[in-house]
Amino acid sequence: MTQTQNASGTIPTPAAAPPDILRCAYMELVVTDLVRSRDFYVDVLNLVVTAEDEDAIYLRSMEEFIHHNLVLRRGEQAAVAAFSYRVRSPEELDKAESFYRELGCPVIRKKEGFVKGIGDSVRVQDPLGFPYEFFYEVEHVERLAWRYDLYTPGSLVRLDHFNQVTPDVPKAVKFMEDLGFRVTEDIRDDEGTTYAAWMRRKPTVHDTAMTGGAGPRMHHVAFATHEKHNILAICDKLGALRLSDHIERGPGRHGVSNAFYLYLRDPDGHRIEIYTQDYYTGDPDNPVVTWDVHDNQRRDWWGNPVVPSWYTEASTVLDLEGRPVPTTERTDADEMEVTIGADGFSYTRKGDDDSMPEWKQGEYKLGNQL
Repeated sequence: MTQTQNASGTIPTPAAAPPDILRCAYMELVVTDLVRSRDFYVDVLNLVVTAEDEDAIYLRSMEEFIHHNLVLRRGEQAAVAAFSYRVRSPEELDKAESFYRELGCPVIRKKEGFVKGIGDSVRVQDPLGFPYEFFYEVEHVERLAWRYDLYTPGSLVRLDHFNQVTPDVPKAVKFMEDLGFRVTEDIRDDEGTTYAAWMRRKPTVHDTAMTGGAGPRMHHVAFATHEKHNILAICDKLGALRLSDHIERGPGRHGVSNAFYLYLRDPDGHRIEIYTQDYYTGDPDNPVVTWDVHDNQRRDWWGNPVVPSWYTEASTVLDLEGRPVPTTERTDADEMEVTIGADGFSYTRKGDDDSMPEWKQGEYKLGNQL
C-alpha cells in the first residue's frame, strides 16, 4: 500500500472534491460461526433477515428501507471487511475514486457491487488503514416501522454509527474533516492531547468516532432503539436466556453524546452498542462539546467506571484483499492509564478534593478492577 503523507506525518488535503456522504449505512463483519452469529443477531437482538445463504446473512433494522445494515460473512478469522457509507447520488462515486486515488490509496470499483442488494460501489483502504465503501444504488425493501406485530420490547430501529480505533486522533480528525465530516464532541486534557472525537454527516452526534489506541481497528458498531426502556428489555432478555455474559458494559448514560447505552460482545467478540436518545447537531454553528479526560462522567454520566476491556479490545480490520491490516501503537497518552492506571485520576467536581471519596476511588484503579 502506497499512500501520500506530508513530511509532518499528516495526510495532505486532496485537490479533488470529496464524495457527498449521507450517512453510515452498513458494516460487513467476518464471523467464524455463521449459525451462532445468526442466533445472536436474529434470535436475541431481533434484527430482520433480508437474505441469507450458506456463506452470508444480510440483516436490517426495523425502520430501514435499504437492503441491509449488517452483513455477516463466514470466514476463518473474525474481522471487519467494510465500513460502508451511502452517498447522495451516483456521481459521487466518481468523486470517491478521484479523492482516494489522489492520495495513493488502494481503490476498487465494482459496477455490480461487492455484496447482495448494493449496486455500483467503490471500496478503498483509506490513509488511516480502514476499509471504506461508498455506494448509492441499492435495492429497496419493506420498511417495517408500522409492523407493530413484528416489534419486540428491544427492537433495533436503525443503524446509528461506527467507532474506529486509531493511534493518532488529531491526524484522523483532520483527514475526516477533509472528507466532509464535522466534529461534534471530543475528549482532551489540559496538555492538549486528544483522546477521542465524535464526527458526523447526518445531523446526530456521530456517524463515526475516532478513539485513541492501537489501530486501525473497529471499536464498535451501534444500533439505535426508540427509547431507553428498549435497552433495559434487551438486558432482561439476555438475563432470562442466561446470556448475560454477552454484556460488557452498561446499561448507562453517556456524558459524551448524552445517549443511553449498552455494550455487548457477539460470539466472535465484535462489540455492538445499543444506543438511544442523543441530540440534533445539524445547524452549521452547532457548538463542539469538549470533555476533560479526567471527568469521571464523560464516559458514564452516572460516574460508573469503564471496564478495562472496553479500552483495550477491538476488532481486526481487513485490507481490500481480505488480509488483516497490521496495527500501529498509540504514542500519545492513553485514556485508561491517565484515568484508572496507577498514576491516573478522575474527579466528579473539578477542583474539589473530596469529589471522589475513598470508597469510590477503588473502582477507578485498574488494580482494583482486575
